[in-house]
Amino acid sequence: MSKEKILIIAVKKPNQQDDLFESSLQELISLADTAGGEVLEVVTQNRERIHSAFYIGEGKMAEIKEIIDQLDIELIIANDELSASQSRNLSQFLDARVIDRSQLILDIFAGRARTKEGKLQVELAQLEYLLPRLRGQGVALSRLGGGIGTRGPGETKLETDRRHISRRIDDIKRRLKQVVKQRDQYRKRRKTNDVFQIAIVGYTNAGKSTLFNRLTNSESLEENKLFATLDPLTRKIHFPSGFESLLTDTVGFIQHLPTTLIAAFRSTLEEVKEADFILHVVDSSHPDHEQHQRTVIGLLEELDSSTIPMLTVYNKKDLLEKDFIPMNHPYIMISAYNNEDLLGLREKVEEVLIKEWESYQIRVKADNGQLLNRLGHETIITEKKFDNETETYVVSGYIRMDHPLQGTVKEKA
Repeated sequence: MSKEKILIIAVKKPNQQDDLFESSLQELISLADTAGGEVLEVVTQNRERIHSAFYIGEGKMAEIKEIIDQLDIELIIANDELSASQSRNLSQFLDARVIDRSQLILDIFAGRARTKEGKLQVELAQLEYLLPRLRGQGVALSRLGGGIGTRGPGETKLETDRRHISRRIDDIKRRLKQVVKQRDQYRKRRKTNDVFQIAIVGYTNAGKSTLFNRLTNSESLEENKLFATLDPLTRKIHFPSGFESLLTDTVGFIQHLPTTLIAAFRSTLEEVKEADFILHVVDSSHPDHEQHQRTVIGLLEELDSSTIPMLTVYNKKDLLEKDFIPMNHPYIMISAYNNEDLLGLREKVEEVLIKEWESYQIRVKADNGQLLNRLGHETIITEKKFDNETETYVVSGYIRMDHPLQGTVKEKA
């Protein structure tokens, strides 16, 4: 299948740093590739402010028109979010389909959502994005006819009146409330069973799903594409001491995520909020890894999750070409494909948890298999000796402050 030919247009404002502007363009090119397009040309312009009518200055418009004709461009993508009038004016002037960064991200999400919840959330985000832009959509809609930026709610839905879309938004919100309720019940059940929960977070394409699969021996989608994972997956993970936890893979974070999408994906990201521990995976080989880390930490703050204990996992160390200076502590450098590194990561998690938890020593009768089993799976045991005289096990280890076994541990110490 031939790829859609794309031209990217971007405005650089005086307060934007060169490297950040450059990285946002590289990211947009990757996003276009993920959506199934091919970027043939990038046109940038330095401006004091974005042009209110055309986004880019009128002087550049003739140049853009020439490029469209020369390269047979099928789609123009703006690096910033466009207003309805900017989108309409550009489309009319250039006689081509125009979308912006937000629409492109929404389109990728629409193509990748697998679960009912994921699909509903994407549709909600797309409709909320489109609602204020409905006026004058006629021209843009007549150009739809398939292609990037047209997945999700179809042409017929968009051509109907605002009331219909508003009703659909209300309907989706109602259905999502139900899904969120079910997810909350599931979470509460996990909390009641008192299973320790770890969430993997990170910038999109940092290698989270690869790491998740390797740590849990499962198969979530692994691709060298942005947003390969959309729907959160949870599996059991085992640590060297015998300690067990649940590990959840989450959707990749990204700069300038559309606000409608952040709102719509709240419940997916709520998994992070409920976690007892966070593994923050960073692609250490990416030239812009520092900005990626700042984006993730900023979003964790928005989710009220910045105080959860965290280990930064600098992944893809095998691709590093120069010395690497870590930005966050505690940290570990790994390659998700190296078995020794994966064992080292499991050990490092236990090491970090030991610093957070309380030490204990307890005597357990040999026939109390249930308590021994719980201590083995729910705490980090550092030593276990059998005392022949008293026919008891002397167990030493670490337990988290709010664990239900705390009372038993103190009582039998």
